[in-house]
Amino acid sequence: MKPLYTAYSALTSGLFLTGFPPFWLYTRLSGRHRRGLKERLGFVPYRVSEDPSDGPSIWIHAVSLGEVRVAAPIIASLKQLIPRGSIILSTTTDHGKVLANDTFGNLPVLYAPIDVAFSVKKALARVRPRVMVFLETEIWPAWLVEAHRMGIKTALINGRISKRSIGRYLKFRPFFKEVLKSFDAFSMILDQDARRIIEMGADPGKIEINGNAKYELLANQTDPATVEKMRQVLNLHPSQNVFVAGSTRDGEETHILDVFEKIRESFPDTVLIIAPRHIDRTPAIESLLRARGLTYQLRTDLGRNGTTRGAPVVVMNSFGELFSLYSVGTINFCGASLVPLGGQNPLEAAAWGKPVFYGPFMDDFVDATVLLEGLNAGIQVSDSESFAKKAIWFLEHPEALKDFGNRARQAAIKNRGAALKHAKVVARLSESPA
Repeated sequence: MKPLYTAYSALTSGLFLTGFPPFWLYTRLSGRHRRGLKERLGFVPYRVSEDPSDGPSIWIHAVSLGEVRVAAPIIASLKQLIPRGSIILSTTTDHGKVLANDTFGNLPVLYAPIDVAFSVKKALARVRPRVMVFLETEIWPAWLVEAHRMGIKTALINGRISKRSIGRYLKFRPFFKEVLKSFDAFSMILDQDARRIIEMGADPGKIEINGNAKYELLANQTDPATVEKMRQVLNLHPSQNVFVAGSTRDGEETHILDVFEKIRESFPDTVLIIAPRHIDRTPAIESLLRARGLTYQLRTDLGRNGTTRGAPVVVMNSFGELFSLYSVGTINFCGASLVPLGGQNPLEAAAWGKPVFYGPFMDDFVDATVLLEGLNAGIQVSDSESFAKKAIWFLEHPEALKDFGNRARQAAIKNRGAALKHAKVVARLSESPA
């Protein structure tokens, strides 16, 4: 018996029993949060648990949009390695489920059970996977321990432990050391991820380092038709400079607007596209724009009743277009990096053959920045002043801009093969005795 897990299980079960009745009543009265509630409680549809395939079943948990995208190349590799196997995918968020359904067609996609022993045991008992796969940093104690108790093989795939999160994990090291014993395999991204999870208590003998599957399909997803479509949506002239600020976070837009105003002094027809990481921050960004007297339009207004872009600034208040946006960017910036929030994936812009600007806080994407900087293809900036100077220099030297972009694309395709390596770890577990 794992004493710390027993305490965790008692605590979470108690909180669930106390909090669920009023929550259930709230969902009945308001109609909110009802979607997928039965699945979150472990009541998995029978169509999933009675899959007719006679191959091993693999359950992959991809919490949200980013992890669903990571799952795509891994699942493609698993289908090659285990053609008769059945694969089930779970996600936590509504947006993740929509993307998963769009991406994987008839693959069963579930809402993940909440991390309470009652829910995970019921879900696992109905699905009975041979292997339970968690992506990236998904360490759910109840889910993991109960799967292990039921003889289900478990793996952390494309695993990463960021510099920002390791301190929080180490505060509870005895607990995580106990929980991590339930993993059968750790397939990590980088050496540093392996070192950090060993610090947390993982068995070094269960660890492999296999690169980042997140970048696997990027280069193959670039389509010239996307460039033309985004130019039409944004009403851009082919010679017009476009400044795309992607996945920006609170505190960054002020810097972005400073840079944009400096750029416009030399290149007055430049268009700024701001894509905040969280679209519920759109009103705050609108306030910043109005305070500076900058005319703007919202993405959702473009195309409505024949409306075209005429303003110098567009705020993206819609989901799912950032990767396509980078295709038309002359200057592309990856957010959450001028503030200490770990950064965003710079290879999404690099895949289009575009140079990438980012701040000093790229802790969550060290592997990507290493790839870029190893080929002299990434451009780090520390503040709005250095950002504006570098951006203007590149706009004044288009050949240098093009050369950086070509090297950036080479960096984006350099990581191919990681998904297959991670998939092989899962395939080996599916073939091993229970």
